[in-house]
Amino acid sequence: MTFPKKLLTSGEVVVHEVRPHWKALVGPAFWTLLVAVATGFLFVKANGSHRGPIRLAIVGAAFVVWWVIGGLTILRWWFTEYVLTNERLIARTGVIAKRAKDIPLETINDITFHQTILDRLLGSGDLILESAGEHGQEVFDDIPHPADMQKEIYAAAEQRRIGVHGGGGGVSVADELAKLADLRDRGILTPEEFETRKRRLLES
Repeated sequence: MTFPKKLLTSGEVVVHEVRPHWKALVGPAFWTLLVAVATGFLFVKANGSHRGPIRLAIVGAAFVVWWVIGGLTILRWWFTEYVLTNERLIARTGVIAKRAKDIPLETINDITFHQTILDRLLGSGDLILESAGEHGQEVFDDIPHPADMQKEIYAAAEQRRIGVHGGGGGVSVADELAKLADLRDRGILTPEEFETRKRRLLES
């Protein structure tokens, strides 16, 4: 999964991108298995002179049922992505008609996450963002490792704040690297996160 570069603004780079947690596929997987077992049973039981058309009808009906209760959910999961850049947080959904929700980092006031006991075991949770202006409160469901994502957003927002209010015109690569080093030295970024962002910055 790669966010299209043509959708990025000048100087914008992708920091992190994920799909919803795989737990969203547990339900569709269960229904897929159930439909497959039921279809196999009916397929074997079909007999008589019209066995061929009956079996074809069984397979067709099974596909329609599976598509409604499982296939659509899988397709929506595949075409949903959460993208964090150095300027904004983006939620994109939709197969043919794409829908996107953009939240500028400078408008984010607070980020919390919610996890049930099962979520903690699976490494998933919901991110709740409080932002100024028209966005208000936004909830991003089934985020993998929400605590890590929360930290990434805070670090990107802090770096954005420094870039916007630090004075001067355009920000050079050297300036960006200096800001990343500052975030690392202050403990906001780990050395591994620093190296990852540094590589992305130099490759952009």
